[in-house]
Amino acid sequence: MKLPGIPAPAQAVRQLSASMRLDSPEADELLRADWFDERLHTVADELGQDPDEVRAEAVGYLREMAATHDPRPMNAWRAFGRWFMRAYDVYVDDDQVQRLRELDRRCSLAFAFAHRSYLDGFAVPEVVAAKRLTPVYTLGGSNLNLFPFGQWASRSGVVFIRRNIRELPVYRLTLRSYIAELVRSRGNLAWSIEGGRTRTGKLRPPTFGILKYLVDGLDEATRTGDPAVHGPGHVDALDIQVIGVSIVYDQLHEVSLMTKEARGAGKRPENLRWLVHLARQQQRRLGRAYLDFGEPIPLRQRLAELRADPATADHVVERIALDVAHRINRATPVTATAVVSLALLGADRALTLDEMLATVRPLARYLSRQGWAVAGALDLTDRTTIRRTLQEMVSSHLIDVFDEGTEPVWQIARNRDLVAAFYRNTMIHTLVHRAITEMALQAVVEDASVDVFTEAMRLRELLKYEFYFPSRARFGDEVLTELRLIGADAPDQHWACGSDRAKELLARSDLQVAHLVLRPYLDAYLVVADRLAAEPADPEPVDQERLLTECLGVGEQWLLQHRIAGGESVSLELFRTALRVADSRGLLAGGTDPAVRAAFTAEIATDVRRADAIGTLAWGGQR
Repeated sequence: MKLPGIPAPAQAVRQLSASMRLDSPEADELLRADWFDERLHTVADELGQDPDEVRAEAVGYLREMAATHDPRPMNAWRAFGRWFMRAYDVYVDDDQVQRLRELDRRCSLAFAFAHRSYLDGFAVPEVVAAKRLTPVYTLGGSNLNLFPFGQWASRSGVVFIRRNIRELPVYRLTLRSYIAELVRSRGNLAWSIEGGRTRTGKLRPPTFGILKYLVDGLDEATRTGDPAVHGPGHVDALDIQVIGVSIVYDQLHEVSLMTKEARGAGKRPENLRWLVHLARQQQRRLGRAYLDFGEPIPLRQRLAELRADPATADHVVERIALDVAHRINRATPVTATAVVSLALLGADRALTLDEMLATVRPLARYLSRQGWAVAGALDLTDRTTIRRTLQEMVSSHLIDVFDEGTEPVWQIARNRDLVAAFYRNTMIHTLVHRAITEMALQAVVEDASVDVFTEAMRLRELLKYEFYFPSRARFGDEVLTELRLIGADAPDQHWACGSDRAKELLARSDLQVAHLVLRPYLDAYLVVADRLAAEPADPEPVDQERLLTECLGVGEQWLLQHRIAGGESVSLELFRTALRVADSRGLLAGGTDPAVRAAFTAEIATDVRRADAIGTLAWGGQR
């Protein structure tokens, strides 16, 4: 269902009042709670400070973060949010909402949303309110607490929290306790599971802070529940349903700026001038935004399961965060913009509409077989759908069209590789297992002694910081499924084949994607590996910031020399992840054997060559 866009009334901002006073029932209840007072005394003892001073400090923090739901400011804030999102029509699945309504009557809902835009913080609370769910308390960074909007937002349920609180023990206790009180009062919450916006389009690694406080809050509320508040026996039934929320956009005004940051530009400070600029950008329509809810996770039940297993008992928050991320990916629909970006980025030339469809149609069949939803229920095999998407991307200057020959041809516009990659990456999780399976088969083509599943596991380990993978056992099952889709008669994970059979399977497949999905990451890894291999033998650890700067320069050089496939690989985001891989192998430490770094470079170079071989196979019939 589409949510109507309603312009914010001109007088909305004037409804703010400098004398507006925050009055949070949850904050008042917390300050009266004996258990909170006890914890403040414990912290005071640990810090060697006067308990009254610690309590005064906590009161100040609580006044800073506490929020409430005041009907008049909320209505004005919602109108402002809809006006701010006027570049989009927002689509929501009403069947998903109906299931949430049933849960909302019984327990708290915690919406952990993917974060691709500053607009997300408007979209989630608005959908929740428009669909008549209990309003949410949205946890956001205090950097967005801008005058005069901050106080208005706080009266509309926005909880502003500081980002750097490692050295603020009283603040951490106050935030954790406030979230516990929100849980006890059965409030609904929303926050970004990634902690900040993605610069690449795909999910960033989850942050654990808010989720940990949520778990602590549930435990705290269960221990300190007051039957006078909740009713006899009610505390035992207290629960939170954690719901991953996917938000994808046909296109975003913010992406160009984010990709500049990925190339080394400084981040623009969030101030009133920045907010005005962001609001003005939304004057130009960019299509649709799609908000989807993942399968809910009953937190109490999941905690009990994880705590009962010795292998996971010490990592419950991390495991739940990964569960949420997987469910966000599963709920994320594939947009037509992402599919067209995928096709154009994988080509080294302009494509005709027929060539575009030759790539997209087998991809659409694969997505359908695997049960991946397409945004707006579009038919990706339809010429009109793809042509309209191309026209929209030309209008936003993402791609160029040349139509003065016998037929139009399209290509990524100059210096827009990273922007197109952002859109492609919103769907890349749907193809990672397929791409890895193809790479494993290509390894067998080159060396019959290679085991497909062992090779797939190696690639899983190499790319573990880029993508969310299931457990090793489940990953093996995913590879087995992909082998069967490609045409292998593989009964189980003990299946093996020779070089000729692997070559035949790849050649006969109607879809090859490894070059489209993995080559950009492997190219970036190769730049980093090459620069590491060139490091002199030194007892000191590698200076990572210096190396990243060097990688940007070398990446640009290699791009001009066509030693890497596209400009999207020249990205600080990808280089930093490559450094994490290298660090996990001990390659950044002082005194590292140069031969070990050289072996890492050779490994990545081999993977690049294999991805390129699959690309040659994919495009061979179209060139």
